[in-house]
Amino acid sequence: MKPNPFLRFRYLSLLPLCLAVGAQVISANQPAPQGPVSYSSVNQLNLLLSQLEQASQAAQVDLAKLRIEKWKTDSGSKRQAQGNMESIQRNLQSALPEIIAELKASPENLTSTFKLYRNLDALYDVFESVAESAGAFGSKDEFQSLENDVSAFERARRSFAERMETLAGAKEAEVTRLRTALQNAQASTPSEPPKKIVVDDNAPPKKPVKKKPVVKPHANTASPGTTNPSTTSPSTTGTPPK
Repeated sequence: MKPNPFLRFRYLSLLPLCLAVGAQVISANQPAPQGPVSYSSVNQLNLLLSQLEQASQAAQVDLAKLRIEKWKTDSGSKRQAQGNMESIQRNLQSALPEIIAELKASPENLTSTFKLYRNLDALYDVFESVAESAGAFGSKDEFQSLENDVSAFERARRSFAERMETLAGAKEAEVTRLRTALQNAQASTPSEPPKKIVVDDNAPPKKPVKKKPVVKPHANTASPGTTNPSTTSPSTTGTPPK
């Protein structure tokens, strides 16, 4: 990476936003507990994380030595460079250690591995911009130290990308193996025979149930509250008594 005296800052407004998105740690999505992890996988992860932590410490020292106010450029570019530098420092001091701790607790968790890779990708973009600006407007020593830091983060980003690809392939192979085992188990298990309904033709037929006859009232039956004409006393009409 060669310094360019005519280089302007790239992504003037988007770099801090990219860095913030890359550094986001979602505490609600904690990695799920995993089964046993291979010894070689843990060793590889510990080596990568150790190299990353060393790069982070070196970068923080180099960033603290920057004297952006003495750069030979306009005040707007200086403010932008200062903002990018502070964004990197916050990420290295807070977000990155949290993601590393999360990955150490679940070494082969794909979500945590991708979260670290995404954060490194955002860090690299912002760091590269600050380093190029230091080469264009700052001292040679500033540029050289930042260039070394950028190279270290690029190596870490590439290493975790390769690890993520390896883990994804292993997970896919595991899912395929489990699916095949399930299909074989289902094929070897006999299905339950259908239930049979037995009909006894020699059973005596059931007798029909007879209903009790309903007694209907006679048509001449007087309704309650009326007088039967056959029992009515003789009419009082006729010859009056003497």
